[in-house]
Amino acid sequence: MKNMKKGLIALICAIIVVAFIATACTATVETGYTGIVTTFGRVEDVTLEAGLHLKSPFQRIIAMDNREQKSSFTTEAFSSDIQQVNVTGSINYAINKSTAMNLFKEVGTDYFNKLVYPRMLEITKGVFSKYTAENLVANRQTLSESIRDGLYSELQSYGINVISLSIENIDFTDAFTDAVEAKQVAAQKKLQAEIEQAQMTMETQQQAERKRINAEAEANVAKINADADAYAVKVRSEAEAEANKLIAESLTENLLKQNEIKAWDGQLPTFVSGEGGATLPILQLAQPAADGEATPAE
Repeated sequence: MKNMKKGLIALICAIIVVAFIATACTATVETGYTGIVTTFGRVEDVTLEAGLHLKSPFQRIIAMDNREQKSSFTTEAFSSDIQQVNVTGSINYAINKSTAMNLFKEVGTDYFNKLVYPRMLEITKGVFSKYTAENLVANRQTLSESIRDGLYSELQSYGINVISLSIENIDFTDAFTDAVEAKQVAAQKKLQAEIEQAQMTMETQQQAERKRINAEAEANVAKINADADAYAVKVRSEAEAEANKLIAESLTENLLKQNEIKAWDGQLPTFVSGEGGATLPILQLAQPAADGEATPAE
């Protein structure tokens, strides 16, 4: 009975020893992580891939996340015209497996708060200071790219890859927002006034153009009528001249005498002009009397 108890105790002790050795001498690195090996706090020049690994009981395995990570940030910045801006954004980043050991040596596991975040805020403020407050919102994509490029250059030597950076919100003070709104209202009113003025100018020009066209049309009609009248007069004059010419050519001396004879009524003139313009009577001779009638005495 005592031997059985001793055997059971020995078995339990063996199991404990095996469990201790298994725990102390093995380590598991999860997928997406790189294992950093330290011995009494000293970083070994070796890294472990994902899986089960043997190690010394005096060694510790520290997992460095190689997956893409995302962190949000909020900060204050000033524009080039000294306007305070509240900035909200996010950053996506990842560390390289090949440099994870050096990053742990130089910075540690809290590399985001010690290295990434401070430099991101510094670069953000520097980029924002190059733009006026009014241009910040319109250039948000450009701001994001500029901050990302600057941060990428500074963190690349540490093995930190900045995948993307996004400026999600830009908030101004209430005073500046009110001033911008007032300026926009004034600009809209000015634009409306310019549109109305341009419309009035266009209508005036159109009216003047219509009057000019009408005046030209009336002048053309008057000219056409005047030309027609002048042409008619010319035609009539030419016709009358031609008729007179034909009449003149047809009037011979015999024809004139014949017309005079036809036009004479058989009466002799009773007066005739004498010398010095005196008018003298013409003596009337007695007409022969008919048979049986007496001839009147002179």
